[in-house]
Amino acid sequence: MVLALVDFLLLLVQLLLVARALLDWSTVLAGPAAPGGFRSRLMSGVYTVTEPILAPVRRVVPPLRLGGAAIDLAFLIVFFAIVILRAFI
Repeated sequence: MVLALVDFLLLLVQLLLVARALLDWSTVLAGPAAPGGFRSRLMSGVYTVTEPILAPVRRVVPPLRLGGAAIDLAFLIVFFAIVILRAFI
């Protein structure tokens, strides 16, 4: 029962990370969200939940700079760590 709950919570975090990635891309493609709009509130909620998970990893592993772009390795590390943890559960 406890493992099922942990697996479910890890799945929720994975889904929130995917939502964060999609929202980041929506900002790139559609521009910044209007203050007080639905996308702005959604981004705020998703960032509030995911940032405490990503920030400690980001302090250890900074984003990889490739010219004018940066790849957030913390996101990839956390996402794949969750995939591996869920496979063990």
